[in-house]
Amino acid sequence: VQLVESGGGLAQAGGSLRLSCAASERTSRTYNMGWFRQALGKEREFVAAIAWTGSNTVYADSVKGRFTISRDDAKNTMYLQMNSLKTEDTAVYYCAAATVFTVLPDGYGSWGQGTQVTVSS
Repeated sequence: VQLVESGGGLAQAGGSLRLSCAASERTSRTYNMGWFRQALGKEREFVAAIAWTGSNTVYADSVKGRFTISRDDAKNTMYLQMNSLKTEDTAVYYCAAATVFTVLPDGYGSWGQGTQVTVSS
């Protein structure tokens, strides 16, 4: 499956952004989906994941309560609503698809190209 992220950009601390991830094929009942991010000079880290059922979600502690992951399988699209943004959220955000429900990047076989999110103070 091919994935394309959109919605990144510049936001002020405390503000909001919504990222989208469009898939090239049907994702319902097939793919678990996840968001990862990589800040400059740092390792790629897990942000959030949603099971193919849509009912199971998991978040990194650093974003819990601020970010919400969701999916619209009718549109083959996944979202990441990011509220109360902090400067430390600045990173390139990647969406990914997996046949297993996991927080580990090695478990994901398909990746998007990434979208830059920059949060200014």
